[in-house]
Amino acid sequence: MDLFDFDLPESCIALRPAEPRDAGRLLVVRPGDALADCSVRDLPGALRAGDALVFNDTRVIPARLIGVRTRPGAPGQRTEVMLHLREAPARWRAFARPAKRLTAGDALQFGDLRATVVEKGEAGEIVFDFDRAGPDLDAQIALEGALPLPPYIAGKRPTDARDTTDYQTVYARHPGAVAAPTAGLHFSDDLLAAIDAAGLQRHHVTLHVGAGTFLPVKADDTEGHRMHAEIGILDAETAAALNAVRAAGGRIVAVGTTALRLLESAASPAGTLSAFSGPTDIFITPGYRFRAVDALVTNFHLPRSTLFMLVSAFSGLDTMRAAYAHAIRSGYRFYSYGDASLLFPGPRADMP
Repeated sequence: MDLFDFDLPESCIALRPAEPRDAGRLLVVRPGDALADCSVRDLPGALRAGDALVFNDTRVIPARLIGVRTRPGAPGQRTEVMLHLREAPARWRAFARPAKRLTAGDALQFGDLRATVVEKGEAGEIVFDFDRAGPDLDAQIALEGALPLPPYIAGKRPTDARDTTDYQTVYARHPGAVAAPTAGLHFSDDLLAAIDAAGLQRHHVTLHVGAGTFLPVKADDTEGHRMHAEIGILDAETAAALNAVRAAGGRIVAVGTTALRLLESAASPAGTLSAFSGPTDIFITPGYRFRAVDALVTNFHLPRSTLFMLVSAFSGLDTMRAAYAHAIRSGYRFYSYGDASLLFPGPRADMP
């Protein structure tokens, strides 16, 4: 795990995004070449006509709920819940604090919304059944819930009205994520128009990002870490279009690690994409052979995170350690509201 650790000054973590959203910086990383300091608006010029960008069009829901545990003969206990995976119309899997004080059968009241604990898992994970289902439940969660900013931001300042726009991509369509696909936050309508004008294709997939994306890796070895499943959808029409891009000599550019993880989950060993609908818990570390993605747009990630492991697998561990050292020295902003990088693949990055 020490291989994926580095010193990150707290001042590097962005608490607000660039304004406008496409005004952030872009570090272009081509293994073997010099690093290039650019702007996000330079992205179309860094790619070739015929390449295809793949965006995750999930929409963040107000998945953070504050409620009270109610138990006969016991005082109420304030409980914070972060929804992360819907399992049925009335059932959600969630992380709770303090989870150790919850047991199966406990009831929680979130304003006018009531939930019952049906299962208690590991690391604060709880399964709840709510007293309503489907669209009725969605509407009540929207009323009672709050936007789930990542802990490294929420611990520094409260969520406010500005976040409801800032923490949502301009092309978000399908509600279900409890964390934003943050690479997509850089894309404005103007930048999307510039992408079209440059002869680049745009396609959409859906991966409902779960709260597990916030969890640190606590295991001493990457093989001991378990990824929480997330629900993804790649339709047959999009899969065929992306296969045609590669057949014509174009490249598939994933906008964000969530889009990349879904594409890799849907790819055959030969790299052919097929329709996909269901859970994926793919965990990518150095040594993984990428099959479906030729370039990656992604933000700067935290030390010892699964996302830094993924980018190290994609471009090479030494390359990414050098790129991150340059980014820190050069004042790039990290994490969900931070700057972006455009990564190209390196040689296989096996673990030493």
